[in-house]
Amino acid sequence: MAKHPIRKFQRLTTGDDAFRAKFRSWDMTELSYVDIREYLKEKDTVLVPMASTEQHGPHLPLYTDTITAIEISQRVSEAIGVFHTPPIWTGYSPQHMHLPGEGRGTITIKASTLNALMYDVARSLIHHGFNRIIFINGHGSNTKVVDPVLRKLRYETGALIGFVRPYMERYVGVLEGLMENPPEETPGWHSSELETSQDMAYDPDLVRMERAYPEKAHIPAFLPKSFQKNDGMPDVEFEGYQYFTFPMDHHEFVESGTIGNPMRATMEKGEEAFRRLSEHTAKAILELTKVPVTVTNREFVDRV
Repeated sequence: MAKHPIRKFQRLTTGDDAFRAKFRSWDMTELSYVDIREYLKEKDTVLVPMASTEQHGPHLPLYTDTITAIEISQRVSEAIGVFHTPPIWTGYSPQHMHLPGEGRGTITIKASTLNALMYDVARSLIHHGFNRIIFINGHGSNTKVVDPVLRKLRYETGALIGFVRPYMERYVGVLEGLMENPPEETPGWHSSELETSQDMAYDPDLVRMERAYPEKAHIPAFLPKSFQKNDGMPDVEFEGYQYFTFPMDHHEFVESGTIGNPMRATMEKGEEAFRRLSEHTAKAILELTKVPVTVTNREFVDRV
């Protein structure tokens, strides 16, 4: 269980004390259907945290990406008073499997399986009366494969379907100025400064800094040296331009699983990153609750 040693929290809604007092938790699985019905009398938004279970170098847990999705979802729920589900804890991570028998621990599912899982979860929620389904994603590679299911859900039901990416890879966004690593040390990449800081903020006992060390991405051996690679994206540079993409496994361009320098990570940076990302996400979702939504196809008929 997360310890949250320095957790900060900002409530973004006011005047809803009576509504909040009705619920012992914002995790809908900790409540009964009586509570679900009571919630749906006033609100129709639900968050679905989703990410992956995959290797994160020698010093971070396999659950790292899912920690991001859970923590952001919980904070958003508390900030604006909306339900969230348990996490979809595995995702699309084929590049993290490594060679057979190597014991890297990654649990991946096929793109079709992830789409089917997301579809069934959302259709179940829509069936019960939720009209706004917001997936809170913590794993970058999920973004490569989810567009079909997001569109299918919208086109079939009329529900508001959202997909949020509250983390930093190449795009710094609201975390501008927080990380100390220079760009060449890829502060937002795999198991680097940001993810290590966030895991420290979530539960410092999960982080093994005695095992941590910096490592940079490099071009896979199957490509000519005239190509270059600096981070975890599937695209590579040739003569300074990024027009080429190749299917690559993670261990082909970084041996340890860490891309960047985790040595400047701190618990305080992780807490501040969670605060900024969750507050931004909460404000946006609060705006989405004002949008008129008409669900045209609620019953989940094809459920067997």
